[in-house]
Amino acid sequence: MNTAIPAAFTLVPLVAIALGACATHPPVPQALQPAAHESFAMVMPARGVQIYKCRAGAGGHEWAFVAPDAQLLDARGNVIGTHGAGPAWQAMDGSRVSATVKAKEPAPGAAIPWLLLGAKSTGPAGTLSRVTSIQRVNTVGGLAPATPCTNAIVGKEERVHYTADYRFFTTP
Repeated sequence: MNTAIPAAFTLVPLVAIALGACATHPPVPQALQPAAHESFAMVMPARGVQIYKCRAGAGGHEWAFVAPDAQLLDARGNVIGTHGAGPAWQAMDGSRVSATVKAKEPAPGAAIPWLLLGAKSTGPAGTLSRVTSIQRVNTVGGLAPATPCTNAIVGKEERVHYTADYRFFTTP
């Protein structure tokens, strides 16, 4: 008796897992849409941390944002770039962009805000060199620490985990 399972039946659980892993995300707010002449180029999911530092200020103590430190991933979860201070994004081919915030909207949940950033190339030609805008959407986590910033811990840094989708846009 043949006890082998037909190949079609072994794919069913994998398809179900893949479909279950696909989350539906809220639509991106109008304020975060790139210019009409820009075209969607790619999305790079990111996982990493938002770095905060406890600082004393005129109004008391607060957790101040310092920089992100994240890995950019492809569809299979392989690292294809980095995201760090600047803010800047760098692909494995060496291409790099830096950006400034153009618009900000609260995240739908308890997470760092969604952003629209204007970008410019700061590296050699490559994957990111033509990027003109970036959306940070579908954020999870990354908010300033809930632990109070006090005089006793001034100068301490905290690394708060987050994930996000970075959507890159180019001009023709």
